[in-house]
Amino acid sequence: MTVPLKTRILLADDHPMVRRGLRMILDAEPDLTVVAEAGDGAEAVRLAASADVQLAVLDVAMPQMTGLQAAAELRRRRPELRTLMLSMYDSEQYFFEALKAGASGYVLKSAADRDLVEACRAAMRGEPFLYPAAVAALIRDYLDRGDATPADLLTPRELEIVKLVAEGSTSEEIAQALVISKKTVEHHRSHILEKLGMRDRVDLTRYAIRRGLVEP
Repeated sequence: MTVPLKTRILLADDHPMVRRGLRMILDAEPDLTVVAEAGDGAEAVRLAASADVQLAVLDVAMPQMTGLQAAAELRRRRPELRTLMLSMYDSEQYFFEALKAGASGYVLKSAADRDLVEACRAAMRGEPFLYPAAVAALIRDYLDRGDATPADLLTPRELEIVKLVAEGSTSEEIAQALVISKKTVEHHRSHILEKLGMRDRVDLTRYAIRRGLVEP
């Protein structure tokens, strides 16, 4: 992929003030410009499918669809689109989930004024951007492969349901949000618990936090 003279960026974060600050950082650079903004992962996917953008900068934790889920969906729909993850959390779990979703890098919001611009440029060059603690995590993972996370057992639809359950939605609310029947939701939830060897909503909530589907 040839690096464009001016990279067109989609910025997704559910906090308007955060988006405004990040946009100021990016738009101040001659080779970067924010051309679209989204308040959640689902909106980011819709915009990226229709807007002329080359890079999506996605907050890890957003309502409806997380940045991690959005990155995975965008990789499927637009494999040429580069993605970067933003997070408040220096979390190895989120970091590895970001890599699994196809992200080019993981930027901490606390260091965005220092790292975000270089992360965007690295992503467009086809290079990964790793902050120091992430490099250490990768080294530990390489040295101890026995602790590697197994492949995900759940389908994208099942992950959607886990996220909504962890956010406290009832079966009726989940059915309405996903446009399926309450009986189908309960069937999915039973199947998910069986797949994961879990018992109840509490177990699913812990799993959702570990997977980066909801904030701790």
